[in-house]
Amino acid sequence: MRCKGTFFFVNTKFLEVLLRFAKLYYLCGMKYRAYKYRLYPNEEQKVLIAKHLGSCRFIYNYALAKKVKAFQTDKTNLSRFDIQADLPNMKKSDEYCWLKEVNSLSLQASLANLDSAYARFFREHKGFPRFKSKKDSKQSFSIPQNTKVDFENGRIFIPKFKSGIKAILHRTFDGIVKTSTITRTSTGKYFISILVEVDEPDVSMKPICENKAVGIDLGIKTFAVLSDGTEIPNPKHLKQSLDKVKKLQRSLLHKTKGSKNRGKARRKLALAHEQVTNRRNDFLHKVTSYLVNNYDTICLEDLNVKGMIKNHHLAQSLSDIAIGTFNTLLEYKAKERGVNILRIGRFEPSSKMCTCGYINHNLTLAMREWTCPECGSIHDRDFLAANNIKRFAFRNINTVGTTEIYACGDMSEVTCAAHETHELLAHG
Repeated sequence: MRCKGTFFFVNTKFLEVLLRFAKLYYLCGMKYRAYKYRLYPNEEQKVLIAKHLGSCRFIYNYALAKKVKAFQTDKTNLSRFDIQADLPNMKKSDEYCWLKEVNSLSLQASLANLDSAYARFFREHKGFPRFKSKKDSKQSFSIPQNTKVDFENGRIFIPKFKSGIKAILHRTFDGIVKTSTITRTSTGKYFISILVEVDEPDVSMKPICENKAVGIDLGIKTFAVLSDGTEIPNPKHLKQSLDKVKKLQRSLLHKTKGSKNRGKARRKLALAHEQVTNRRNDFLHKVTSYLVNNYDTICLEDLNVKGMIKNHHLAQSLSDIAIGTFNTLLEYKAKERGVNILRIGRFEPSSKMCTCGYINHNLTLAMREWTCPECGSIHDRDFLAANNIKRFAFRNINTVGTTEIYACGDMSEVTCAAHETHELLAHG
């Protein structure tokens, strides 16, 4: 920042970083909930939604191409504000006049999403943003402002949809609507996700007590074995529907590309996959709700899911049980109810260590039971692992204390923004 007389010349990069830092700092004090509803648009509204999807996709690809070209030619990084300045002229031109038919804020939201993806690539080494295709199975666009929900009449009002879109509003909410996102799935269904700022009191964490704690051993044959003896069987949703899915895949391959029959076959296959996903998510929601409602402390193993999936013998079975989704659901539900989650290291001998301290280094995955050569105890592999997970978790508490921290947001972004701000201030 430089001062000359009464005029201030501000480094735009500094301003962007400062705004991002201030936004993240502000968001840490906020509480948000997302509500998802099924939409039933009429034919006219379906056309208008398709225009929004296509326009937002075009602007995203246009901005990505422009950013890549600018970086390749003169090593400059165009911000979304630089590209956003092109929108008024594009709408006035004959070539892109159709952009006026959609909500301008949705177009700006596409630019903001690209900016975030571009920043994550350089900052967190995530995948480089790819160009979007109209053939993508799931497509969406955002509405940053002016979303209104009429619970009495079952309609949702967004810009450009004056009569409102019919929706199944199965849940009500009290709070300020921040943003919303409309999604069209591969099966032709429409959903809206509404982010709401809510005013909820802070939930105090329940005391960590061994009597109200449970250790969980996740597996493939049995989904979960609890330290209290409870077994949760694996429903194997994909395996049950695998024959049907394979049949539909073969049917799709025999259809002529571009034909209506191929489109019908593609939708049938997408519907079969959607049904599997819905059954799996329903199962995971029920299991995680049961755990947080019945236990005050949950002990788990810090599994290397990405590494485990690389084993092609187990990849399909591991993907079917969706350990990553299970952990995500469990963590947010535990946070809401004040339930503690304790994790042990992935290299702990949970299934190999006897209660007497002996470690069976020769234990293989095929061995479901084993006998301790020192004390003669007969162990069920999964039940032993669940009890050891609980025992190791409480041992770690007594040794080093708890380290479980629930952050209000992605603190890595805050730290990064603060670092960038410091550097810019230091170098002027």
